[in-house]
Amino acid sequence: MSDANGYVPPKVWQWDQSNGGKFAAINRPTAGATHEAKLPVGKHPLQLYSLATPNGVKVTVMLEELLELGITAAEYDAYLINILAGQQFGSDFVAINPNSKIPALLDHSTLPPTRVFESGSILLYLAEKFGALVPTNAAARTECLNWLFWQMASAPILGGGFGHFYAYAPEKYEYPINRYTMEIKRQLDVLNKHLATNQYMIGDHYSIADIAIWPWYGALVTNQVYDAAEFISAHEYTHVLRWAKQIAARPAVQRGRIVNKNWGDADKQLPERHSAADFNR
Repeated sequence: MSDANGYVPPKVWQWDQSNGGKFAAINRPTAGATHEAKLPVGKHPLQLYSLATPNGVKVTVMLEELLELGITAAEYDAYLINILAGQQFGSDFVAINPNSKIPALLDHSTLPPTRVFESGSILLYLAEKFGALVPTNAAARTECLNWLFWQMASAPILGGGFGHFYAYAPEKYEYPINRYTMEIKRQLDVLNKHLATNQYMIGDHYSIADIAIWPWYGALVTNQVYDAAEFISAHEYTHVLRWAKQIAARPAVQRGRIVNKNWGDADKQLPERHSAADFNR
C-alpha cells in the first residue's frame, strides 16, 4: 500500500487530542502531575511502582534475581501503576519520576529516601547497592554497561517505533513499518552475532545486561509482544532464541515476569507483590 498522502507539516504544530491509537488518551505534550494521588507504602525499604511491560519486567526480574542469590535486603513491595488509567500522572508518582513513566523505585533505606527512575538506572542502582549482577573487573563492567546502554538506546526503536506502527497505530503505513522493521532486524542481527560466541551478553556471566535486553528482544523473538515473530522471521535469529529460552527458564525470571501484571491468564498475574508467599496462591 502507499501512504503518500501529500501531508505538509504546518508551520506551527498543534496538539490533536483525538489523534487515535491505543495510547492516545494518555499521550500529551506537557509534563507534570494532572491530579493529586497518594501512593501506598509497604513494609520493605524498597517500594516499586510499576507495570509488567518490558521496562517494568526488567526491575522485578532484577529484584527476584537478587532474592534468588540470598540477598534478603532486596525484599520489596510492588504496586501496580495502571498507565492506561493515567495513574503515572498522579502527584506522588511524578514526585518520584518527573518523566511519568514506569517503573519508579523509592528506597526508604536512605534518609531522605532515594528516588530512582528509568529502568536502566534502577538496574544499575540495585546492582551497585547489593554488589551483584554487574562485574567488578573494569573491562567486564564496561562491557556490561555497553550492552545496558545499547538496550536503553535501541528499545525505543522497537517499542515506540516498530511496535507502535506495526501493532498499535490506528492505520497501517508502509514507510514507517518498513523503516522500523529494517532497523529491528538489524538490531536482532547485532544480538545474534554477539550471542553466537557468548552464552550471555557478558560471556559466561549473567548480568544486568541480560536482564535489560531480555524483556524486549527475548519477548519479540518468542512472540510475546506485537505478534510479530513470523513477520520479522524470528526463526532466523537462532542464537537469540537460544538465549531467550535459557533466560526464560530461570526461576527468578518466571517470578519477576508476572509481578505487576493484571492481564492474560489468571495464574500469570500478580498485580501486587509484598513477599515470596504471594507467588504461592
